[in-house]
Amino acid sequence: MNVVLIGYRASGKTSVGRLLADQLGAEFVDTDAVIVAQAGLSIADIFASEGEDDFRRRERVVIKSAVSKPGRVISVGGGAVESADSRRRLRAYGKVIWLQAPADVLWRWIEEDAGTAENRPDLAQGGLAEVEEVLARREPLYAETADAIVQVADLSFDQVVDEIVARLSND
Repeated sequence: MNVVLIGYRASGKTSVGRLLADQLGAEFVDTDAVIVAQAGLSIADIFASEGEDDFRRRERVVIKSAVSKPGRVISVGGGAVESADSRRRLRAYGKVIWLQAPADVLWRWIEEDAGTAENRPDLAQGGLAEVEEVLARREPLYAETADAIVQVADLSFDQVVDEIVARLSND
């Protein structure tokens, strides 16, 4: 089964993706982790040294490669949906699940994640205002790309996986 997880930063895509892949007996691919490994730099450092455009170019290349092999659970970066080419490839690959949460919940999770400041760039002015601004731009793209939405704000990672598996079983 081919599954893609999309959603905003800190929505749980990587943690859920690992658990889901284990449950499905699938390979897990985190496109952000692939980019970091290939570049030898954190995402924040790529943004700082090469700019967002170069990061997005790298992201498109990694997504193209990730969807070339069946039987994967793929977690993509929060901004991957901003590329029409990536949206098309992700939809063509398999079931796309949007892990959705309100901006204030996402902001709380970002603040609680010790690696965020070191590894992730600010995309606007930072803080809750940034989350709200970027979500406003991306939500229509997440909606266009997703086959299903899972509200994750009040669920554990295991519960999110159970919800995804139930939805996949119904299709």
